[in-house]
Amino acid sequence: MRQGPICPFMAARKKDNPNYKVIAENRRARYDYAIEDDLECGIVLQGSEVKSLRQGQANIAESYAAVEDGELWLINSYIAPYEQAKTWGHEERRKRKLLVSKKELARLWDATRRKGMTLVPLVLYFNHKGLAKLKLGIARGKKTRDKRATEAKRDWQRQKARLLRERG
Repeated sequence: MRQGPICPFMAARKKDNPNYKVIAENRRARYDYAIEDDLECGIVLQGSEVKSLRQGQANIAESYAAVEDGELWLINSYIAPYEQAKTWGHEERRKRKLLVSKKELARLWDATRRKGMTLVPLVLYFNHKGLAKLKLGIARGKKTRDKRATEAKRDWQRQKARLLRERG
């Protein structure tokens, strides 16, 4: 029988690990999209971008990923400029290359082109080794009625927990 967390992503979240740190989270993604699968990928960054991320100055809420010319790119993500790197700073909303294996890239291309899925960034974080990683979700867009159903289900869970707390 396996002991500990099921996925390695959860293993890195331990409080005793000084390197693990969530930089940016896309909370709206789970509301707007039905996440069917996710994967962890590396991200190519400049030095000033890493310094800015260490300060927690990033936003991935409006960004998305796309397969272009046989490579995976993160588009429209915001990393604030690092004040001490005025001369060798970085562009705030540039395209950033994501690092995945060829097999994963082929699977992502197939999902986006043939099945009509979207690649949505979920979490940008530093892993237990101190490397910047991006958790990417393979998602299908929700219709308005699906969003209402999700909201009703969440409200029912909250109400059920409140009732159990009062009676038990």
